[in-house]
Amino acid sequence: MTTATFYSEESANRRKSFLLALFVVAFLAVFGYVIGYVVGLGTGNEVAYGIGALAIAIAFGLLSVAGSYFGGDKLVLASSHAQEIGPQQSPALFNVVAEMATAAGVPMPKVYIIDDPSPNAFATGRDPQHSSVAITTGLLQKLNREELQGVIGHEMSHVRNYDIRFTLIVGVLVGSIALLAQLFLRYTFWFGGGRNRDNNNSGGGGLAIVMLVVGVVLAILAPIFTALVQMAVSRQREYLADASSVELTRNPHGLESALAKLAADNESLHSANGATQHLYIVNPLKKLGGGSALFSTHPPIVDRINRLRQLTGDPPMDPAEVRQLTGLE
Repeated sequence: MTTATFYSEESANRRKSFLLALFVVAFLAVFGYVIGYVVGLGTGNEVAYGIGALAIAIAFGLLSVAGSYFGGDKLVLASSHAQEIGPQQSPALFNVVAEMATAAGVPMPKVYIIDDPSPNAFATGRDPQHSSVAITTGLLQKLNREELQGVIGHEMSHVRNYDIRFTLIVGVLVGSIALLAQLFLRYTFWFGGGRNRDNNNSGGGGLAIVMLVVGVVLAILAPIFTALVQMAVSRQREYLADASSVELTRNPHGLESALAKLAADNESLHSANGATQHLYIVNPLKKLGGGSALFSTHPPIVDRINRLRQLTGDPPMDPAEVRQLTGLE
């Protein structure tokens, strides 16, 4: 077996995530154009309506991104019931965070604690200069220092790699698509998809019907599509952060052991929700029985551990180990 390197892992996952983000933006633009075209049916200016709606859709997405860019992290921390702490309250934690920040070459982030027995952690912010890491009390109690280094290294990798900005922006973009889909479905329900459908019988009527059908289909499929894209983006960033954590700690075994402990823990993180689940190092809702593997925000723990073992040339998990973690994320 050829031993992979964390450099190749980073390069591959960066390319995949960038392409997924472009795909979301392209879908937003196309969907906006179709909505405008359908709204303008019967006016004779369908193309102009489509172009106008396309511009409005992109502008709306950009404004939403701007709002998320400057205030999204505060909303995430507040909804997670995270409280900022100082070094005197948890010297060991601050020491590990400072150590990993130095290794990553980024400023020391703000440190938050979530009072919850479920072991988990996440990072947020718009860039390394405005970043925060949040750790549950359960994580501090159940992991040793080596494992804590692996988890914090994972989160600092999200900061260094600008995943914290990326996830906020992609989240807002897919949310914008879902909102447009709902508005379009409501419009077609109340107004029949055009001002004067009788005009569809003259020049271009066939195209108008096709565009109306395409618009309705897109509106129905958009929430499913955006959920799949968001999940795929989040999964790729987790693989990248795992590989980057190895680069920072030079010790894949710490993160490997931490992931196994987090997956096997039965405590539920009550402050997590569908809007924030993708931020955590392991899916906090999986223990509540929420979501299927298809729509999961995280790759399977078994895959993540096997990738870490591949970095060092170690054999993959044996069947007995897999049985202990199967279905947990």
